[in-house]
Amino acid sequence: MTLSLDLYWSFRSPYSYLATPRIVALAATYDVDIHVRPVMPLAVRDPNFFDKVNPLWPPYLLRDTWRIAEKEGIDYGWPRPDPIVQDFATRTIAPEQPYIWRLVRLGAAAALAGRGLPFISEVSQVIFNGKIDGWDQGTHLADATTRAGLDLATLDRDITTDPARYDAIVEENQHALEAAGHWGVPTIVFDGEPFFGQDRLDLLVWRLQQHGLARRT
Repeated sequence: MTLSLDLYWSFRSPYSYLATPRIVALAATYDVDIHVRPVMPLAVRDPNFFDKVNPLWPPYLLRDTWRIAEKEGIDYGWPRPDPIVQDFATRTIAPEQPYIWRLVRLGAAAALAGRGLPFISEVSQVIFNGKIDGWDQGTHLADATTRAGLDLATLDRDITTDPARYDAIVEENQHALEAAGHWGVPTIVFDGEPFFGQDRLDLLVWRLQQHGLARRT
């Protein structure tokens, strides 16, 4: 029996990026159906978020994500440009956000097309692999979208023609994440139970095994 999972995921979250290879492997190994549900980063959902966090958290995040990438053998570097326009000295979030709205709408469109997981996998590598200066320029996104089995020009046309449709999907995803009992990403929800963070994937598999998780043939 195929088990259904909801994956709440952000294009600005390094933890989302670092968890994605293991999630892709999970989907390839086991009979699961993973519904990708992109959400806006907390920095946009709550512009005052960084005013409330402990100042030790951002440098710890960088240290932690670097060592996870090293352990897992994943190419990693902070995106250039950052998907969120933010003044790191003051931690202020700019009112205009030219990157993240396009990305999250594209993610919602890819999920509607049934290619959500390949899309976030390919695009997040372009953004976070540390090798690309200007992931938003040239053919980087188009090539990643092609590798995911989609056409970037078609997706861009769809999200530009009716942005409200995709914004409503993303907003519903954010409400569903909170209703499931969490706020952060990556979070996978199975049967109403949230599993937050890349370090909870083994626990998720354990729970799925209790519900008849089967390997793909």
